[in-house]
Amino acid sequence: MKNKILLLLLVAFSSLFGQEVKVASGKVERIKNFKSKYVPERNIDVWLPENYSTKKNYAVLYMHDGQMLFDDTTTWNKQEWGVDEAIESLISEGFIKEVIVVGIWNTSNRHAEYFPQKPFENLTQEELEIVNQNLRENNRIENHLRPVSDNYLKFIVTELKPMIDSKYKTLKDKDNTFIAGSSMGGLISLYAICEYPEVFGAAACISTHWPGIFGMENNPVPQALFAYLENSLPDPNENRIYFDYGTATLDALYPPLQKKVDEMMLSNNFTTESWITLEFEGADHSENAWRERLIHPFTFLLRK
Repeated sequence: MKNKILLLLLVAFSSLFGQEVKVASGKVERIKNFKSKYVPERNIDVWLPENYSTKKNYAVLYMHDGQMLFDDTTTWNKQEWGVDEAIESLISEGFIKEVIVVGIWNTSNRHAEYFPQKPFENLTQEELEIVNQNLRENNRIENHLRPVSDNYLKFIVTELKPMIDSKYKTLKDKDNTFIAGSSMGGLISLYAICEYPEVFGAAACISTHWPGIFGMENNPVPQALFAYLENSLPDPNENRIYFDYGTATLDALYPPLQKKVDEMMLSNNFTTESWITLEFEGADHSENAWRERLIHPFTFLLRK
């Protein structure tokens, strides 16, 4: 009986995993089980805009949590970002350049893949135990967090991007290559532009999860992130960064932390041309909330 139940669950999961993505405009091509020597294989959803043509080249936006971007009938919480609707509307109105969106699926190792590795490695043993204890209590890890974000970024930069550039008609330069994500995806997007400023021209960090864990009591993570950023932010004359945050649920932790980052951006000579931070009063930490304000990061990243 237990084996039959397990089989049914596996069949149901496989069906969901392999479902065709339904979009309001454009089309999604799924690259199944894309293999990497750096990270576990995963699906990649590539959204092509309406009237995609092989006779011209397109900018590319890489987004994390790829299974949450396009179709709420296939997501775990029945929410989605509505990326296709937002971008197609902005393209048709002439506000942004035409773009291909590459949705990179997350895995069960999401926290380790998205947690900036270099700041983590500068934590003391005592600080590491605080982090691990918190993540264990919140069922994010079993024993110890071992970030693999350096390998995750190598996967994107040295394996995924070359494949996308060879398979699709893309503009390959940094001024037409962007990266975006929310929560931990916001952290890894910021880490990406800091580590690879020659690859990504701009990053959108939405509801950036500055705490890294789930609570602020004795939390060493924000200070480790700030110390890293002090010496690692990209050149404001070459790269651009978008931040935003809400004020409800998990986002309620972010305003004082984002304020410190904003001060750092100013001290590193970022201006309104290269950086913006927006607050969305009352917005919570969910796909529905991010969907409502997507026009802001997309317009900042993809402006003509």
